[in-house]
Amino acid sequence: MTPLAMSALALLNERPMHPYEMYQTLIQRSEDRIVKVRPGSLYHTVNKLEELGLVRATGTEREGNRPERTTYEITEKGNLALAERIAGVIEAPEYEFPVFPVAISQAHNLPRETVVNLLERRLQQLESRRSEIGAGLRKLGLTDLPRKYWLDVDYLRSQYDAEHRWLERVVADIRSGELDWGEAKHAAHPGATSTSETKDDE
Repeated sequence: MTPLAMSALALLNERPMHPYEMYQTLIQRSEDRIVKVRPGSLYHTVNKLEELGLVRATGTEREGNRPERTTYEITEKGNLALAERIAGVIEAPEYEFPVFPVAISQAHNLPRETVVNLLERRLQQLESRRSEIGAGLRKLGLTDLPRKYWLDVDYLRSQYDAEHRWLERVVADIRSGELDWGEAKHAAHPGATSTSETKDDE
């Protein structure tokens, strides 16, 4: 079950909805920060869930000249599948093969100063995301929405905080020489700011 399928079932577990309403709700709740949400993919996901017997159509409605919209509700089988999927993901860590660990494991192929510059740029972008998450958490804290509904935001902040600390430490270790970069030949480095950096590293 994909993350989008989980989100769709969770929405229908709240109440019956048509796919466009589900899409709007996900966007309003900023769920697109953790799930890739597109109208077309959501419609496809709901159709697939219906084929599997996890949701069922309850009727159609039309507003003005707009196309008919089919409303769906979750089935008993869908409730069980959703509960099992949530429990399984929470219980057992699932490695998703993110690309950053691959890139950082090969960073030694670039000049030292280039890597430092790239990591510092990543730190800046990460700081921006941390600020956005922090602002969102402060707003949520002022609402009546129970914390159990925004644990994902708290989790993302913790992830960003941990990566930020790690990046700062690695940058400091490279700059101080504690992390020896050696004299290996370097690949092309589009992130370099000047040719003098490469000469200094050779």
